[in-house]
Amino acid sequence: MMDKTNKKIGILGGTFDPVHHGHLILADDVRQKFSLDKVVFIPSGMPPHKAVSSVTEAEHRFNMVRIAVSTNTGFEVSRIEIDRSGYTYTIDTLTQLKREYGDDTELLFIIGADVVNDLLTWKNYEMVFGMCGFIAVLRPGFDNESFVKRINWLEETYKAKIYTTDTPLIEISSTIIREKLQRGQSIKYLVPESVEAYVTENGLYT
Repeated sequence: MMDKTNKKIGILGGTFDPVHHGHLILADDVRQKFSLDKVVFIPSGMPPHKAVSSVTEAEHRFNMVRIAVSTNTGFEVSRIEIDRSGYTYTIDTLTQLKREYGDDTELLFIIGADVVNDLLTWKNYEMVFGMCGFIAVLRPGFDNESFVKRINWLEETYKAKIYTTDTPLIEISSTIIREKLQRGQSIKYLVPESVEAYVTENGLYT
């Protein structure tokens, strides 16, 4: 059984439709920079901000992430959101993770820098701030001045804990991958070979 004391766990959520090398490079970069014990990938179930019909079946998305992270001992994948009925909210996921890892475990949610502006739209955001910290990933060209002001305000007003980090610029997106597959083009080098094989085997995105 895992020792639950003083662990630092990174959480990377998303639809992962499909997971690609950009996700994996980002997660490993953050894991090393913040000395995280591991990064848990959490494919979303029914995200309230997306039309369910536009998202690939959860089991396929979970399987692709499971395959992609299997070669990295610092990565894990969780079914926590895809097994939950109804819409997926971060507060529910954090509550479950706290039960799983214990209160001594520090949870750090990995987000894009642009998401910082949306945090106050999250369900029960004040409780969320009390349960986890955030690692905001900066991309080149981001408006740093207003971003820093926003972080300072959230920390002062809501006691939020938000770290920032630069990340390697990997211009890959799940949307581009889906479009290439729909056009019958190769996605080699955009996703792990094992994920590419799974996509082909299951006739996804065609």
